[in-house]
Amino acid sequence: MIKSYTGQRYNHASIAFDAALTEVYSFGRKTERNPFIGGFVREDLRSVLFMQADCAVYSLTVTKEEYQIMRRFVQEIYVQRERYRYNFIGLFGVMVQKPVVRKHAFFCSQFVASVLKRGRVLYFDKDPSLLEPSELPYAGNFQLIFEGRVKDYQASLISDRVHESPGRRKHFFARHSGGESAFDLNNREVLHR
Repeated sequence: MIKSYTGQRYNHASIAFDAALTEVYSFGRKTERNPFIGGFVREDLRSVLFMQADCAVYSLTVTKEEYQIMRRFVQEIYVQRERYRYNFIGLFGVMVQKPVVRKHAFFCSQFVASVLKRGRVLYFDKDPSLLEPSELPYAGNFQLIFEGRVKDYQASLISDRVHESPGRRKHFFARHSGGESAFDLNNREVLHR
């Protein structure tokens, strides 16, 4: 449904804090079969839904402080995840370019943009509640490092080609297409090198 509106290849955004993508967070469907029951989710990229999806993985270098701020923000939401809902009404706000901000509610790209904004690494004047997944790569100093099927993403091979700057951490971000599974963006930390 969202893909038919945006016309974009990638329509879902998530954020991750590890290169292996074992810790991926977003706002989306809580059950694989029902796209209308949504909220804060820890995504399993090994699920059938994601294994069939295409993705684009981007990297972003942030300071340790920026990383900790973003991670803490996500952990605060995780602890209270049952209070959070999917911001369906906010999607209509995107369509008419009017921000719809609701307490304890996000849609996926709004969530990712809010995490990046909290970490002070979002370089976009647009309100996070108006950002679409296709705009996220332009919202910071992201570099494309992988594009293809989620099932083909090999974190160990990608990680071996990524270098860290002293005092800075490398993060990744990916967008996914996943049938009816709206937006996806992954921001992951490389823990070695």
